[in-house]
Amino acid sequence: MWLLVLLLWLVMWVGGTYWYLFGKKSPFSLESVRPPAPREFDQKKRDKVIKQGFSIDKVPQDLDVIVIGSGIGGLTAGATLAKAGKKVLVLEQHDQAGGCCHTYIEKGFEFDVGLHYIGQVHENSLLRIAFDQITEGQLEFQELNQHFDTIQIGTGSEKRDYTILSGKTEMKAHLLKQFPNDTKAIETFFNLMKISAKKTHYLATLKLIPQWVSLLLLKSGIADLVSPVFKLSGTGATKLVNTLTSNKDLQVIFSYLFYGVPPKDSSILINALLVHHYKRGAYYPKGGASEIAFHIIRTIQKYGGNCLVRAPVSQILVNDQGAAYGVKVRKGQEELEVHAPVVVSNCGIFTTFQKLLPPEIQVKDNVQERLNMMKHGRGSFLVFSGFEGTEEELGLVSTNFWLFKNNDMDKSMDDYFALGKDEAPDNIPMMFITVPSSKDPESKLRHPGKCCMTILTMVKYEWFEEWKDTSVRKRGDEYYDYKMKFAKNLFDWACTVFPNIKDKLVFQDVATPLTNMHYLGAQRGAMYSAEHNLERFQAEAVARNRSSTPIKNLYISGQDVFSCGIAGALHGGLLCASTVLDHIVYIDLLFLKKKLKKRKARELAELAKKKLQ
Repeated sequence: MWLLVLLLWLVMWVGGTYWYLFGKKSPFSLESVRPPAPREFDQKKRDKVIKQGFSIDKVPQDLDVIVIGSGIGGLTAGATLAKAGKKVLVLEQHDQAGGCCHTYIEKGFEFDVGLHYIGQVHENSLLRIAFDQITEGQLEFQELNQHFDTIQIGTGSEKRDYTILSGKTEMKAHLLKQFPNDTKAIETFFNLMKISAKKTHYLATLKLIPQWVSLLLLKSGIADLVSPVFKLSGTGATKLVNTLTSNKDLQVIFSYLFYGVPPKDSSILINALLVHHYKRGAYYPKGGASEIAFHIIRTIQKYGGNCLVRAPVSQILVNDQGAAYGVKVRKGQEELEVHAPVVVSNCGIFTTFQKLLPPEIQVKDNVQERLNMMKHGRGSFLVFSGFEGTEEELGLVSTNFWLFKNNDMDKSMDDYFALGKDEAPDNIPMMFITVPSSKDPESKLRHPGKCCMTILTMVKYEWFEEWKDTSVRKRGDEYYDYKMKFAKNLFDWACTVFPNIKDKLVFQDVATPLTNMHYLGAQRGAMYSAEHNLERFQAEAVARNRSSTPIKNLYISGQDVFSCGIAGALHGGLLCASTVLDHIVYIDLLFLKKKLKKRKARELAELAKKKLQ
């Protein structure tokens, strides 16, 4: 009798697992991908898609899902759910959709805001297949020069330049040439990169299987027997790198892709993943970063949904049973209710739980437990500069530059963030320079004779907090003078790399944490959302921090689900869609990848056969 019960339970478990993994129709298909249409250059036609203002009559009837925030995480979740048959409405508080993927045009110059380059979108990569599915093949990428990054350490006569190349073998080989005495350290780090890249899906799986199963696997030690990735995720970058090399310059290179967290407080797995991300090439969207939102929104619209801007959500509606059932949207002096059985928030865990939930829900223990797992990220500070002249005249290139005043990132970042407000502008330890006009081959067509540059560094929100209650572009002379101290020092530093730009500057705009809060809805101006510290990437924290929330029918998407950046936020969207659908869409993507590789192999075989004839 007991044997029969056990057998029946086993059959049910196997059947249930099979149904969960394979029993639902895939939202993705090869047939939905079509050749890219001609680029839409008419800004008025583009604005009808990415700048469609909110009104209640534009809200589709019988909604299935409301997505708060039109960043890449929200749009990915929305498009995936739309292709699965859900009617989706994306609501954006800014006047343009896209979040950190939007661009803005001022005085004839077009600036990217958050997307500076992206990796792993080579042919038939998982990320490329995901982009192809959510844009239905309409998004095209330009591969950048093989020399995609330069790292400059020190200043004046102490300055050292190191170059980073893409390529399956070239990246490591080129680094070995620059550090011939650190062969073992580089070999070990690249092995860590390989493990991190190949096994990160185990960490994603922790967020998709039942939480109790994830925690059982971790606490029992079974997970560590399966892969070292779980321990790597919770290992500090500085701690591990110190065991590899004493060369401080090389240590910087192992962690140069900064996101506001000193290496001692960051995960070696995340740092290794970021370097690996560009191993197969660095890319930029043809037509600019706004192409991403433009094409994903059209996918959502194709399946009956919509994306509306100037639609600030003031509250998530929660019923007496504790389930989300819609949102309130501010429209002038009114608050309009929009209802749907599922609400996805892509505006960050702090904004979602501390601002949008009703007060009586915010204080609940399970909500506070989720909040306590995260810390606020550092604010971002950006300088947008426009120049008259061609890239040849100005000496501009598509290669990015990462500049560090010295080779002790931990100390320089700790010292910098410990400074008072008045000392900070003159003691910036690091910055990033990108030239979007040199990356997009169509920029010359859209904006002939003009070039633009974006400079980025990290700052403390507290340095700008005294102006938090002022209005955008009306914050007063003290605020303007203060932010321009940062801007001048950053621009002067950039002129040491590109000396021809100084006399050609005709436009400059500056974004502080307060700017990012206003336009991007970024809590405390943190463009990378919640801090990506070591505690967050401990394996148990990874398992607990998932798309589902303590509020029934409310889900989280974007950077706070998985990791930072465009790719990290996109994966946050896929994880969210998987949770909502109760179906792992990654399996569908992997099946597509297998089909595409087979198709490519057939094409190559036929081509070889023709050459022999």
